[in-house]
Amino acid sequence: MTQTGWQPSATIPVLRARAGMLARIRAYFAAQEVLEVETPVLSAAAASDPAIESIAAVTAGGARRYLQTSPEYAMKRLLAAGFGDCYQVCPVFRDGESGRRHNPEFTMIEWYRLDFGVAELEHDVDRVLRVACAELRDFAPARAVSYRDAMRDCSGIDCATASVAEIRAALASHGIEPVSYDGWERDEWLDLLMGAVVGPRLGHDAPVFVHDYPASQAALARLRELPDGSKVAERFELYVDGLELANGFRELGDASEQRRRFEQDQATRQRRGQGVRPLDERLLAALDAGLPDCAGVALGFDRLVMACHRLGDLGSAMAFPESRA
Repeated sequence: MTQTGWQPSATIPVLRARAGMLARIRAYFAAQEVLEVETPVLSAAAASDPAIESIAAVTAGGARRYLQTSPEYAMKRLLAAGFGDCYQVCPVFRDGESGRRHNPEFTMIEWYRLDFGVAELEHDVDRVLRVACAELRDFAPARAVSYRDAMRDCSGIDCATASVAEIRAALASHGIEPVSYDGWERDEWLDLLMGAVVGPRLGHDAPVFVHDYPASQAALARLRELPDGSKVAERFELYVDGLELANGFRELGDASEQRRRFEQDQATRQRRGQGVRPLDERLLAALDAGLPDCAGVALGFDRLVMACHRLGDLGSAMAFPESRA
């Protein structure tokens, strides 16, 4: 019986252009003296983020390991050991992520810059975007908008004051009514609103950096205080053509606070029935030893290829998506 679907889903010209994009990114980092590193794809620990599901693997000896959802934890251990500015190009894996803009396995470019704040890292990401897409697509100058303003402009919701009922009403006005929402908390509703309504409206005329996320969505980012006394996360996301391309933080170096956030994630996972994942105690030990002041970002390379070529789906940006793997 003849097997069908053996050909790559992306065209050969796109795959050749993809290789050129990656070469230009590597050349940019080399010129900036940012060193390429390699870290393990398999780990004894897993991401605690309730929005991300790890894929587990069991070794011949019976040890349970997890395919990385990001190289972040291992790279921070290098930073704490004194390695300095570094980047990595690697496959990452996330269970349950399939669709026009998702694939369970995709390529991530992650990098860290010492003594950078959010503004400096946004500029760095903007440079990488333009270097990668040189001669493929010209972008208008990027603009920045706060999370609160983006929410208000695109959905009419003030994320600082809106109730769950108001957020749900905003979603319903756009035809979005989740089938299952028992036990959802306010931040989960805001995440849905950002992903389903706000994000798809951003970055169509020019790349958009959304910054100053709610403090409750800080993840692994530091907090800063605004003039009115409220706190926001030193975090940003980059949007192009309604696609989230990158997620960056000014990195949290407080081991005790990071442990508290991990444990909060675990409690949320347990409440949702997702299962608790083993925490990365080696990362926490590295933070305790001392993480240098730095900022880091993860960029989805396949989505960048999509944006550069104005492709309609992720499968057209990679050789063999899940359906052909």
